[in-house]
Order: sequence, then structure tokens, then C-alpha cells
Amino acid sequence: MWDGMAVGPGDVWGTDVSEQLEFNDRSLALCLARVSEAGALSSAGFIGRGDEEAATEAAVNGMQIALNRMDISGHIVVGEGEEGDVPDLFVGQTTGNGNGPNVDIALEALEGKTLVAKGMPNALSVIAMGPRGSMMQAPDLYMDKLAIGPGYPDGLVTLDMSPTERISVLAKAKSCAPGDLTVCVLDRPRHEDLIAELRQTGARVRLISDGDVAGVIHVAEAARTGIDVYMGIGGAPEGVLAAAALKCLGGQIEGRLVLRSPDDAMLARMAGITAPDQIFKRDDMIGAEVVFAATGVTDGALLHGIRQPTGQIEAETLLMRSRTGSVRFLSYRKKLRQVAG
Repeated sequence: MWDGMAVGPGDVWGTDVSEQLEFNDRSLALCLARVSEAGALSSAGFIGRGDEEAATEAAVNGMQIALNRMDISGHIVVGEGEEGDVPDLFVGQTTGNGNGPNVDIALEALEGKTLVAKGMPNALSVIAMGPRGSMMQAPDLYMDKLAIGPGYPDGLVTLDMSPTERISVLAKAKSCAPGDLTVCVLDRPRHEDLIAELRQTGARVRLISDGDVAGVIHVAEAARTGIDVYMGIGGAPEGVLAAAALKCLGGQIEGRLVLRSPDDAMLARMAGITAPDQIFKRDDMIGAEVVFAATGVTDGALLHGIRQPTGQIEAETLLMRSRTGSVRFLSYRKKLRQVAG
């Protein structure tokens, strides 16, 4: 089921062979899991407390400390924002202790800050790592996304198809009726027409309030999550993280920037994107082998959130490597220190 695809040196943006050989994904994987764990554990105290910014700040601080301990020379290509707008984990920031390979990092310390503030499901702490120059540095713009899981011919459904055509083609490929398919869509006013058209086909629509990285990941485990396809407009940086996950799981994703103004077009050009209608596929966004880790903050379809039974704290992490197609679910448990009275 898992499709770990090998990529040759010519497919890696700006990276020479020696840099690729330095990227030992096996040795880095468990360290990366500790980074997503640190982000999730640090934000857990804010679940249900209504403070999005405090939860995000805690997750960023926890992830930053863990990253600085890693034996890497890291470069953040997808982060919490631009330098000057956020204090840490910004795009272009270097991280790690400098004693290791040159790597690209894409992260979201707290994917679903509103979910955490409201105590709702599917909040995650997410990070991906690949050889230097291998990840698309997506501008902070909207991206129209379409994702399906593994096992389908490449290009089965595309962004150039109408939603109705996508449902028809996917139902035929699955030998089922359109009404047997479930589509995950962000619950936003901009998706009113999309949702109406999908329901006209007979497909079920599962709306999510936030967390489209989690929404995309769900298509790779359709039997477990009940999600067959993801459609709709969300953040472009989150599209890169979703592509990293599907690189490990074997799914497909397409993304196309949504340029709403001349300023958006300028940001796209500054990122080197000169064709406004360009469609980016999974391997366009992630051009080499990648390691991906996600830790649940609140309970979701794939991962348990942070739990605090008496005297201890627990976390669950999804850890994946595209090179081998390995998928691990890691359980973490630690006793809490007793505070002297």
C-alpha cells in the first residue's frame, strides 16, 4: 500500500549529490518525532482555554528548543511567518546546532490553533524535513488543493476538472456510486458553491473548521478516516506540508495558487512563480526523500491528542519516511513532577 518513491539527483532543487548523501533520514527520524512532540506537549495546557495566541506561542517555543538540539544545519522554508512578523520559526531562519547535514524544514508548530482554543478535534503539531533545496518555499498565499490517497493511476483527478467530474471519475475508479464517497472541505464561505455542487453529485461532504493538513492526510487512510478526497482552498504553506505527508503515504495532491490581488501576484513572483495558473504536484512541492512527523494535540481520526491521566502525560505521534514507506505510530508517556506543597 505504501509508495516510497525514489528521486534522482536531477530532481532536487539546488542540491548536489554530496548534500543528498548527508541526509540520513533513518537517523533523523526519531529526533524529528521529538520535535513535533515538544510542540504538542508545550501547547497542551491551553486546550479549551480560548487563547489561540498563547497556545501557538507555547508550541513554537517547545518546537524551537527541540530543533536547536538536533544535529542539523536547518533552513526553515515553511514556517510560522515572515521574519519580522514572528519572533521564531520564521521563513529563512536557521536552526539546529550546526553539526549535521544541510536540510530544509517545513513546519506548523500548531496546526489548528482555533481547534486547541475551543477544545475541538484534529489539532496537530507538524514538521517535515528533507535535503537542502528539496522543498518548495510556498508564499503565504491561498492555494486551491485536491488530494486523494494511494492506489490510483497518476493524474486520475485534476484541478482542471470540475468537482462533479472529479466525483464521477473517482467513483468509477473505486467501483462505487458517487454517494459512497466522502469529501473533506474546509467550512468557509468561499466554499459555498463547491459544497453545493458536491452535494448535487450525491457525495457526502465532511466539513472541518480548521486544520487542512490533517484533512489532506486523512485521504491516505480512507478506510480508517472515511475520507476519500480533499478539495478546496487553504494556505499554500500547508499544501507543502500535506505534500510531504502524501510523499510518505503514496497519495496524490495538486495545488494551484489563488491570486486575489496584484500584491498576491507580486508575492508569487518573489517566490519564483511566474505562471499564475501553474499546477504543482506532490513531487513539485517535495523534490526528494522526506521525513514527516505529526503529534496529536487534540483527539482526531488518526491520532490521539495529549492526555493527562493522574500523575502523567501521554502523546501519540505519526512518524513516516518516504524512502522506505515506513509508517510508525509512537506512544509517549512521562510521569509528571510533583510540586512540593
